[in-house]
Amino acid sequence: MSTPSGEQRNIVIIGGGIIGSSKRGVAQGASGKAGGLVAKWAYPAELVNVTFPEHVRLAEKYDGANKWGWRYVNCGSWEGRGEVPRPRPRGRKQSLIAELGPDWETRKRIQKGLPGDLDWVKEELTDSYSAMAPEGQTAQIQPYLFTTTLLKFAKEKGVQVVGGRATSLNIDNSSKSITGVTYTDNETGATETLPATQVILAAGVWSPKLLPSLPISGTRAHSIILHFDPPRVFSPHVLFTEITMPIIPQLSSPSSPYTPPNNTVRVASPEIYARPTNEVYCCGPGDNPPVPETVDEVEVDHQATENVRQQVASISNELREGRVVRRQACFLPVVSKGGGPIVGSADHVAKGLIIATGHTCWGICNAPGTAKALAELIMEGEIKCADLSKLAPSKFI
Repeated sequence: MSTPSGEQRNIVIIGGGIIGSSKRGVAQGASGKAGGLVAKWAYPAELVNVTFPEHVRLAEKYDGANKWGWRYVNCGSWEGRGEVPRPRPRGRKQSLIAELGPDWETRKRIQKGLPGDLDWVKEELTDSYSAMAPEGQTAQIQPYLFTTTLLKFAKEKGVQVVGGRATSLNIDNSSKSITGVTYTDNETGATETLPATQVILAAGVWSPKLLPSLPISGTRAHSIILHFDPPRVFSPHVLFTEITMPIIPQLSSPSSPYTPPNNTVRVASPEIYARPTNEVYCCGPGDNPPVPETVDEVEVDHQATENVRQQVASISNELREGRVVRRQACFLPVVSKGGGPIVGSADHVAKGLIIATGHTCWGICNAPGTAKALAELIMEGEIKCADLSKLAPSKFI
């Protein structure tokens, strides 16, 4: 690649995620398993101010609505009570509609403070609901489709994808400059080297394995994806919930939907993302097991995913009828000191080294802004779209 001044560049990007959360394959980590929330109210503000308009531009230019599920959504905080699943009374809803009119359910939801079209959460279980942002400030995408589609476009422009696990950054000691990346080829197992004038380290939680001084730790997040038969489209809402789970006796049947320990009340906080296709994404709280060597070795705790299923089923007949088609886990990269993410030139470590990691749960959201900033850095010598000085690697390493 040549810069506008004619200088030749050989750029190697380490990371197969939307910014880089896996080192083997594409979108195998958080970039393929995240919720896909895109918000003007995300953080850090200076990066979000660049990234949200970029999301809009990409969606308009490349038909994001059809290619990666782009749509604006309402985002709210929901608090209420869960219930033990019971058979749904047949015919009662139809008789009430005939008696009270087709809008009676909408009126009930609005009277309770819920959005009128939020018809897939039980109004009678709701204690409170509050919008988290004004209309037009929150959107969503399907992360795996977003990542793989943009990579397809990049390959059409000449980007080459190398399947392998990066093992070291190559630095010339005399000039203190990046010279390349050594990696293990996925297919042959051979050790290979890619020459480079610039290396973008965007390997998410695995970035410290190549640069140990990076203050990055990992939080594991579990999630499930529900599909429905017959298919249905859910209204565009994302819910951050706080559910008081029901007290029920311990049951011996393995098919029992809930078995809370010691018959105690539990408060659960799953997030629920209704997607425009026949799909609802639900995730639970994170935990902190050791980060494995590769993304392929991330373990899924079946009970953690089952807890999420039980929790969302306790507040919605519609979600209760969903079929779990995927139980998954991924690691989110967290900057363990000083905020983050870490974005920019790390010339003080090695000339030509650029870092983009530590985006926590906002990696999908902040990817386009990060990409725009780093493109300016490489092609024009400085970041012009925003003042990202507080995210500079020199602040963290």
